[in-house]
Amino acid sequence: MSEMRLRFPPSPTGKIHIGNMRTALFNWLWAKKNDGKLILRIEDTDQDRSSKEFEDIILRELDWLGIDIDEGVGVGGENGPYHQSERLDIYKKYIDKLIEEDYAYRCYCTPEELNEMREKQRENGEMPHYDGRCRNLTEEEKKEYEKEGREPVVRFKVPADEEIVVHDLIRGDVSFNTSVIGDFVIVKSDGMPTYNFAVVVDDALMKVTQVIRGEDHISNTPKQILLYEALGFDLPEFAHLPLILDENKGKLKKRGGDNTVFIGEFRNKGYLPEALFNFLALLGWSPKDEQEIIDKEQMIKDFDIRDVNKSGAVFDIEKLNWMNGKYIRDADLDRIVDMSIPYLKNAGYIKDENSVDREWLEKVIEVARTGVDFLEQIPREAELFFTELEFEDKEEAKEEFSEEGVELVFDSLKEKLEELDELEIDKIGNIFSEMKDELPVGARTIYHPVRLALTGMTSGPELTEVIYILGRKEVESRLDKALKLAK
Repeated sequence: MSEMRLRFPPSPTGKIHIGNMRTALFNWLWAKKNDGKLILRIEDTDQDRSSKEFEDIILRELDWLGIDIDEGVGVGGENGPYHQSERLDIYKKYIDKLIEEDYAYRCYCTPEELNEMREKQRENGEMPHYDGRCRNLTEEEKKEYEKEGREPVVRFKVPADEEIVVHDLIRGDVSFNTSVIGDFVIVKSDGMPTYNFAVVVDDALMKVTQVIRGEDHISNTPKQILLYEALGFDLPEFAHLPLILDENKGKLKKRGGDNTVFIGEFRNKGYLPEALFNFLALLGWSPKDEQEIIDKEQMIKDFDIRDVNKSGAVFDIEKLNWMNGKYIRDADLDRIVDMSIPYLKNAGYIKDENSVDREWLEKVIEVARTGVDFLEQIPREAELFFTELEFEDKEEAKEEFSEEGVELVFDSLKEKLEELDELEIDKIGNIFSEMKDELPVGARTIYHPVRLALTGMTSGPELTEVIYILGRKEVESRLDKALKLAK
């Protein structure tokens, strides 16, 4: 059996989108599952919109997410070049072949003529398509058009009323009739090949055995099959992934709008790459045991492209946040501290990592990460350890601290903290147990005012951890300020 070869061919015309990255990820999983190779090809024939900046973003985000490439851009290989803009001579060779063998022809129709043709077809209730009017031009007619300065496109001759069956690994057999396709353009008037032509030549020469892409490409597949057959190339297997939908079941947009989702946005907000990888893998596929937190090794073992769903997959940001929060809490603390520092700098809480005690910062992050979905939220959770305490509603706080028994609780807590030879979480926990046994007040009077006095909040991290991090002096200072507010 020949080696399985798959490809990921993004266009560098914008920041890489969630849908593109999910396609890369599924190709990667299937290649790894089958000991195959994944090729990265850059489809940059749209010279007006393609840029090196966007190409660099593609490479960076693939690397960040952990999708390694076996061949292609950034890696090299024997089937290059891997930029379409560097393959124009190769395309010309095959265009000439198609024209010489009467599979293609030059079309001189102007945009105005094409629009008029389509309007008439619509008026007659027909599906708009090219009617083949330039198929059989004489040499004299061609020369006359060229004298007028018309720049021809090249069109592929689509056979009439022929059934084309796409054998899709996900969807089964999907049939198309050539009567609705029409002779399609394979080279534009500026000499650049169109997507459908270039991708066939590239995939064939790069020995791609399986093409896994989004379902929005399925209508292109019959055209590509015709080109494969005309050029004498072996057909790859096809698999068309379900669309990724927003929460309203609309298609996630690639450019602009509130439901545009770029990979870099998640990296910038402090999502962990392994969490996003896990989440994306479950957009349209799930392991047999329905497990949701799953590492790459297990994914590779379980993944089968034939198990991918046909229906669209909803991008559930709440599920992603839940998953990322779990990954953050389970991750190595040292790594999370390093990743959190830029956000703390940006918030103005620390100047640099050398300006704060690392051991103390680790304690802060350990507590703060319990309440975040992504690391951009760390400053919000860590604020109480870095800033002067402010009460959102001073009157409400004053009323809380003025209640009977609160001063007794505060004094007892300060006294017991002073008696400890060393501040440890277990010992702090014992203090609260002792106060519940010794003081003539209820548990609410012990816990609620203390939490409010130390954190400014009515809920949040464990009180024992807060006291452990703040230290005796800061705890005493905050308790005294609370009592002062009550008087």
